Amino acid sequence: MTYSIVARDAKTGEFGIAVASRFFAVGAIVPHMAGGIGAIATQAFISPLYGTDGLQMLKAGKSAEEVLEAVIGRDEGRHARQLHLIDAQGRSAAFTGEKCIDWAGHLIEENVSVAGNMLAGPGVIAETMESYLKNADLPLVERLLTAMEAGEKAGGDKRGKQSAALRIVRTEAFPWLDIRTDDHADPLAELRRLHDVARERFLHVAETLPTTENVSGMLDRSVIDRRIAELEAERLASGRPSASFATPPVPAP
Repeated sequence: MTYSIVARDAKTGEFGIAVASRFFAVGAIVPHMAGGIGAIATQAFISPLYGTDGLQMLKAGKSAEEVLEAVIGRDEGRHARQLHLIDAQGRSAAFTGEKCIDWAGHLIEENVSVAGNMLAGPGVIAETMESYLKNADLPLVERLLTAMEAGEKAGGDKRGKQSAALRIVRTEAFPWLDIRTDDHADPLAELRRLHDVARERFLHVAETLPTTENVSGMLDRSVIDRRIAELEAERLASGRPSASFATPPVPAP
């Protein structure tokens, strides 16, 4: 009922997961990840423990393959589940239970894996993977969105469309970007819009957040504030509307 891509940017070390499904709020249960640790997507007849426990195993130093063997090895329900993940070294592992509903399967490459079940056919994950690999020049978030759109063009979830999500982590346990559309007729297009909204302000503010290396974060926000103001001025000058649905700001009294 879902297809997803799990990736690690070899240049930056960022991890990303993108997922789409004809199922409500897929982003609430499929992706599990932490910066510098790894990323896990658990789907089909889902076990959230594959994600939560698997992430703890990655933190303890287990490889992607060791995590996969551990979580499916103890689970009598594994035959109807699907899992794919990447560890901090970019090693991928994947499992598709034989009772997952056709079409179901996965593909693995270095630093990236794609998996899906209840799909229109094998072309969904093949096109998703091909798009990701051929767009290596794009930032990770753009590569993931473009790859998912290629999978949708190949048929996507054979039942239709409802929800989608995209999450990126950098060095921290918390995400750098975490956007979801839980109930929408065109969820990937809505993810595109949300990313456009994030680019207007949110992602610039994200650069100021505290990290484990700098627990105070960016104390002088003037550079970021100027950049946001410049982008806003460029947008207004070009006549482009904001991508956001937010109400206009209320002037200070």
